[in-house]
Amino acid sequence: MTTVELFETYDDDGRPLGLVPRRDVHRRGLWHRASNVLLFDPTERLYLQRRAAGKDVWPNAWDLSVGEHLQPGETFEQAAHRGLAEELSIRGVALSPLGGIVRGCVDIPELGIKDHELQQSFRGVYDGAYTIDPVEVADVRRIALPDLAAEIAATPNAFTPWLRSRLRDFGLI
Repeated sequence: MTTVELFETYDDDGRPLGLVPRRDVHRRGLWHRASNVLLFDPTERLYLQRRAAGKDVWPNAWDLSVGEHLQPGETFEQAAHRGLAEELSIRGVALSPLGGIVRGCVDIPELGIKDHELQQSFRGVYDGAYTIDPVEVADVRRIALPDLAAEIAATPNAFTPWLRSRLRDFGLI
């Protein structure tokens, strides 16, 4: 039996609307919460994950170190730590908020997706082992920000819109 993933949803003013299945949230363009993690190694190279081929949105694209929808009742920071643990088997990293909660929208009409997120980003530093969850992640690499900026300029569609926007918003590229 498949478990239905429920998201807490919000109106345009940020007031809670209730729990709605993920597929309906993205179909209807309802506001929901997500955490983003930009994880660096001690030499300031950013960990990127390549999304698994089976993902419904941006399969095989390079993405944030971790992007995680919040579960009901979860805080942004709890979701960030959960995502690190579930997707990369990384635990115990100190995370610092990057900016405040922002609104982000990416609509993909050909897939019937309206992804409207209230996002909080975090920064962490890590230099250790990781193990990927192959259902979520196809690969992980570390890259210096100037090299990443050059790759994004040359092949922007190889990277998710969320990664590109977060890097621009924080002045990292």
